[in-house]
Amino acid sequence: MEAERKLSVEAEAIFREGVVLVLSRWSALQLAVDNEWGGRDSRRKSEQLAADVFSWFTQSKEVLYIDDLEDILNEAMLSLNTVTEDGSIEEVAEKLMFMNEECLNGDFKSVESLREANHRRVALPHVKQVNDDDDDDDNDNNERDDTLENDGPSNMMVDTPESQSNSNPVDMTDNKPTPKPAKTEDGWEVVGPRRSKGKRN
Repeated sequence: MEAERKLSVEAEAIFREGVVLVLSRWSALQLAVDNEWGGRDSRRKSEQLAADVFSWFTQSKEVLYIDDLEDILNEAMLSLNTVTEDGSIEEVAEKLMFMNEECLNGDFKSVESLREANHRRVALPHVKQVNDDDDDDDNDNNERDDTLENDGPSNMMVDTPESQSNSNPVDMTDNKPTPKPAKTEDGWEVVGPRRSKGKRN
C-alpha cells in the first residue's frame, strides 16, 4: 500500500492560495456571494467553503474521492440558496484535485497561472452595472472571461490542455492511468467505468 503523502509546509501554503483562487474564479459562487443569496453572511460562507476544502485535502485520513469533494461544493452552494446545473461543480472539483496532485509533487504551475490570471483580472476595471446598453455590458464581460480563462466560453474551465487530459487520463483517486477501451471479436469496444459518477448531467 502506498505511503500517505502529505504536502510540504511550502506546498500547503501555496495550495491554500490555489483553493482560494479557484473558488474566486467560480462565477456561480461569486454571483451568489455578490448578490447575498445566502443572506448577509454569504461572503463568510464562501470563505468557510475555502477553509473546508483545504482541510478536506490536508486533514483527511481516507482516500480522497472527487465525488466527496463535489458533495462539499454542492452543499456550500445550497447554503447560499444556489443550485448549479451547469457542470461547474464537477469542473471546480476536478481543478482542485489536479492542483492538489501537482502540489504534492512540488509542482505549482496551476497556482502560478491562476495567480497571473488573477492579477490581469484585478487590473481590469470591474464594472458592476452600466446604465448604457445592457448588451454592451454583457459583451464586455464575456470577452473579459474568455481572455482570462483561455479555454473558450465556459466561465470556469480546467486549465489542463485538452490534448494532455485526453492522451493519458489519470484517475486522481489512485493515480493510475485509465485503461484504453478493449475491442471484442465482433468490433465492439468495452469501456470501463467512468472516474466520477456525476460527470455528465
